[in-house]
Amino acid sequence: MSDNTSLAKARGKARRFAMQAIYQWQMTSDDVKGIEKQYSEDNKFDTADFDYFREVFFGVEENIELIDKTLVQYTGRAIDSVDPVERAILRLACYEFLKRLDVPYRVVLNEAITLTRKFCAAQSHTFVNAVLDKVAHELRATETSQA
Repeated sequence: MSDNTSLAKARGKARRFAMQAIYQWQMTSDDVKGIEKQYSEDNKFDTADFDYFREVFFGVEENIELIDKTLVQYTGRAIDSVDPVERAILRLACYEFLKRLDVPYRVVLNEAITLTRKFCAAQSHTFVNAVLDKVAHELRATETSQA
């Protein structure tokens, strides 16, 4: 397996754990450091990128106002009224669009859709895709115009 394939798989697992941690944080309002500690102890990060998990999880919490302000423009409703799992996925992807410019927008979009198909209702991926496509065109205008 190539290094790029290994990194992609490790980041994919990190995103899944981050989405679950974001969901837990949204639902419980627990301290993010406590949640991170639970994940570091409870989950098997041997094949996941733990540093990436930490960055995006803490990054969502630290940038929540900007993330939600960006997302609400395209959800058509208050962010708190969006399904909690979809909201966690949207927040995770929006963080990556904003702060992880090294990750191509198509990768962010595809990973978000994969998580949505796995963890959300049957047609949720159409909503998540529509919102994130618009966010990508705003936050990654140069990159999306070249696609």
